[in-house]
Amino acid sequence: MERKVRVRFAPSPTGALHIGGVRTALFNYLFARQHGGDMLLRIEDTDSTRFVPGAEEYITESLAWLGIEIDEGICQDAPNGKGDHGPYRQSERREIYHKYVDQLLASGNAYIAFDTPEQLEAKRAEIANFQYDARTREQMVNSLTLSKEEVDARIAAGEKYVVRFKVEPNIDVHVHDLIRGEVKINSNILDDKVLYKSADDLPTYHLANIVDDHLMEISHVIRGEEWLPSAPLHVLLYKAFGWEDSMPQFAHLPLLLKPDGNGKLSKRDGDRLGFPVFPLEFHNQKDGSVSSGYREEGYYPEAVINFLALLGWHATGDQEMYNMQELIEQFSLERVSKSGAKFDYEKGKWFNHQYLQLKSNEELAEQFLPILETKLSTLNTKPSLEVIAKVIGLTKDRVNFVSELWEQVNFFFVAPEEYDEKSLKKRWKEDSPKHMTEMLSLLEGHEDWSAEGLDNLIMPWIAEKEYGVGVVMNAFRICLVGAARGPHIWNITDVLGKEETLKRVKTALEKLA
Repeated sequence: MERKVRVRFAPSPTGALHIGGVRTALFNYLFARQHGGDMLLRIEDTDSTRFVPGAEEYITESLAWLGIEIDEGICQDAPNGKGDHGPYRQSERREIYHKYVDQLLASGNAYIAFDTPEQLEAKRAEIANFQYDARTREQMVNSLTLSKEEVDARIAAGEKYVVRFKVEPNIDVHVHDLIRGEVKINSNILDDKVLYKSADDLPTYHLANIVDDHLMEISHVIRGEEWLPSAPLHVLLYKAFGWEDSMPQFAHLPLLLKPDGNGKLSKRDGDRLGFPVFPLEFHNQKDGSVSSGYREEGYYPEAVINFLALLGWHATGDQEMYNMQELIEQFSLERVSKSGAKFDYEKGKWFNHQYLQLKSNEELAEQFLPILETKLSTLNTKPSLEVIAKVIGLTKDRVNFVSELWEQVNFFFVAPEEYDEKSLKKRWKEDSPKHMTEMLSLLEGHEDWSAEGLDNLIMPWIAEKEYGVGVVMNAFRICLVGAARGPHIWNITDVLGKEETLKRVKTALEKLA
């Protein structure tokens, strides 16, 4: 019987969810949906020292905003988890892990170690490139070198200890990776990893994730390549438990790399180059810092998803724009790159621009309204949504974000009080006051305010006077806009209306003549 596809995203609540983690969640989600499987969210909170309040809620809100739906585990709709394999927080699974720690100890695949930090440091100073393994474990303070009575006595006395995995030396460990193929590592390079710490009564990641993946029936582990060096240990753990037949298939995703230079993408890169590395704005309750987020910066979730999907994965054709359903249909681990993907944040802006263009003018007007109301709060004017939508339709092709619209449309709602010096120097000529005075006279007596009606009035006049179209119309634009920018001039006059157009020309003549 074919095994049902079940994948998990298992972040730690140690801060904001990094955009690399978002991509990992996305690839898991696409894979699960394509195969009719389940997407689980598990919180790996075994490192209590690094826990950040609010981080878990941040993770679930981020995934919900992006449209990555959780079938089982922790989510916004079920903050304590939904499904039959809970609890879904590792901190709530202590008793479960105890059983499996005891099993490894009983089978001889693990041992108890009492070495203090000072003893470990002394050994590192004594032995170059020291690692706790088959060559050194007999020199250390552990249940392999102590009698059972002494081990029991130390534990009874409350002495802190860890449980280490006993790696058999000089065996080849094979990891079949769905992206990278066959990976072979000799066990001599592996140390006896800590699996459990009595200090906080919690397992480390290595034990917890193996036990949880097994009990939660995970079929595929799709995670970042930083975990590839740990994969041989995980394979050995599956074998030690006797779970080799149900071991999930592994796929290790390439890193997201700095936009410039070498190395893994970091928050510092975002701060340095001015782009977010987190999906949502994050307020760190520990240190009071605030980190920018894609949502608050004005990105659409579908743009972020589209952008991330193409970082380290490519479709079969040249198409760049994909909605979630199209990504699900197209996604394949076989087309995931083995090498890292440069994080081209400008491409992210391009995607947002594309998705903004797909929005209706009416929808954008609703999104822009709060910004506009703030900008016009001191003025006794409230333009209708119809007018706002009309203005946006004339200018939206010039922006990447709704927040940028104000700079493009402000003159539609607020008459210029000052005039751009560069534009004046280049476009306002000696004869411009004369031209504008004559034009004002023509416009005052004209009733047909349509683009065609105004064009039929002004163009013949310019031709008759031999003034030059550019000379006149550039000066006219400065009167209305305050600078040499904006959409077609008749589109501007259409929105402003006759009264406001005439008023602005008169004001300009007063200030510039």
